[in-house]
Amino acid sequence: MELSTAWLEWLVSGASHELMLFASVGILLIGLDDLLFDALWLATRRTEPPDLPATPPLKGTFAVFLPAWDEAKVLPAMLRRTLDAWAGEDFILYVGCYPNDAVTLFAVSPLVARDRRLRLVINQRDGPTTKGDNLNRLWAALCEDERADDMRFAAVVLHDAEDHVHPDELALHRIHLADNAMVQIPVVPLIERGSHWIGGHYGDEFAEAHGKELVLRSRLGMPLPSAGVGCALTRGALALLAIERGGDPFRCDSLTEDYEVGMLLGAYGLGARFVDTIGRSGTRIVSRGAFPGRVDAAVRQKARWVAGIALAGWDHLGWPGARQGIAGLSVRRSWLARWMLWRDRRAPLAALILLAAYAGLIATALGWAGHALWGWSTAEPGAMRLLLALNAMLLLWRLGMRGHFTARWYGLRQALLAVPRALVANIVAMLAARRAVVLYWRMLRSGEVVWDKTEHLESDIAAEPVAAPTVPR
Repeated sequence: MELSTAWLEWLVSGASHELMLFASVGILLIGLDDLLFDALWLATRRTEPPDLPATPPLKGTFAVFLPAWDEAKVLPAMLRRTLDAWAGEDFILYVGCYPNDAVTLFAVSPLVARDRRLRLVINQRDGPTTKGDNLNRLWAALCEDERADDMRFAAVVLHDAEDHVHPDELALHRIHLADNAMVQIPVVPLIERGSHWIGGHYGDEFAEAHGKELVLRSRLGMPLPSAGVGCALTRGALALLAIERGGDPFRCDSLTEDYEVGMLLGAYGLGARFVDTIGRSGTRIVSRGAFPGRVDAAVRQKARWVAGIALAGWDHLGWPGARQGIAGLSVRRSWLARWMLWRDRRAPLAALILLAAYAGLIATALGWAGHALWGWSTAEPGAMRLLLALNAMLLLWRLGMRGHFTARWYGLRQALLAVPRALVANIVAMLAARRAVVLYWRMLRSGEVVWDKTEHLESDIAAEPVAAPTVPR
């Protein structure tokens, strides 16, 4: 029996050691990266609210871009909510639809006919094309309206068909766009009843990303990625991008055209600001929206983000200093910008490290079983034990930070759920990374990019209320 299991002991022991060594080193490096970022965030925290800009608020009409494909289930309710919330604002909402999406067209046409603030724009091609192509058609319609009416819009606000807008959002954009080319407000996922695990992990991730990541980038003056919703850009900033891209400000061949817009504006040296503040009603000015509640939908959506940001985004944006004709950065700011891009693009590597860690845990469990049944050796070198201990401390810190930010947005109950939800987030991340690599490979081979959008359902009733804690500085 000992001879017959010796080869199996060698195989399991070797696989366990190599997998755990690779995973432990990778987790340590990423953990230290996160720890340094957390230290910078803590060191730059403000105890008092920042002063409002001295420049007068931006005046003029705002255009709101809302691209839509197969959104009949949510779009009418969103339009009614938005029109009511912004009743006293000066804006025109451009809804981009497709000629072969009759259901959505029939759903929104009665609203468009009754309200002059709504402008229906039908794409020249059948859908779905890409979100960037849809946004470019809205931009073309905006330019046509400016010529026809002899006027000029002041800014463009981006939103999606399922969003819940805040009444004070446009007023906030007017204040901060006076000194910046782009303003981004927090995006708060709605955690629906019955979707605390899949949908809830979005809340955990956005709470930390928009409670810390974008906050620190804004403090350091780094380029800010646009979230695609709750984002406002000056008319001049989009015109600059349109000039560079032959008339279209958004990339048609990108899965994350919103992210690229924000990063490119930063590369040009244009100011961007992330603003998390309280409105006149005492509630936080955020953009709320529903996110996928099923594993397959979450994997599809996150695969699109990973492929667009970490893979194709590398091709489109390069690294700071790689683009010609763009404002130069100091050495310190250049390395800071590279660090931020590395953090955006590390998702595939992080998923590989997670996969190795879970596979190593399985191999280690098999080794323990072999020790109980056949007396296999389970001794680990001292260096490995030290690595595991360091990673355990970093893991506790990471979970503590995640729970802290979730509590600030959703309360204590969701913060407690955030700890086991980290496992769900890891599983989704690994599945999404695999799908992203396949998606990127197909894009390279075919040269075609298709709007692989997420199906949205109306969530006015099912959504839990969002907590309104003290705003982080």
